[in-house]
Amino acid sequence: MKKKILIVDDEKDFAQLVKMNLELTGKYEVKIENKGANALNAAKEYKPDLILLDIVMPDVPGGKIAQNLKENPLTRDIPIVFLTALVTKDEVPQEKIIAGHPFVSKPVNIDELIKVIEENIKKEST
Repeated sequence: MKKKILIVDDEKDFAQLVKMNLELTGKYEVKIENKGANALNAAKEYKPDLILLDIVMPDVPGGKIAQNLKENPLTRDIPIVFLTALVTKDEVPQEKIIAGHPFVSKPVNIDELIKVIEENIKKEST
């Protein structure tokens, strides 16, 4: 069965490119939400296995979205991976964690993204 991924990112072209690349693997079903304010409802309705969340959003910051998701009983167990152009892997220690969540730097290397997705989906379901 395909894993469900929710991408929350205001950059429509970027989100579409990631969606296309993930769906091409045949392992994922991907939904995009471009407005941070809609992220919680999108997660409740779609029930993704993992959320890819942009940190810099024009309406609601990614950190606040992550906090809202973790505070809601329906979404608190969904793993979150931040997507960010703010920091590179070199600027953050080996763990690649921001505010308790793993992250992938933009521009995204799709193989690295899939690796992080797989690691975090497995971690949550064990």
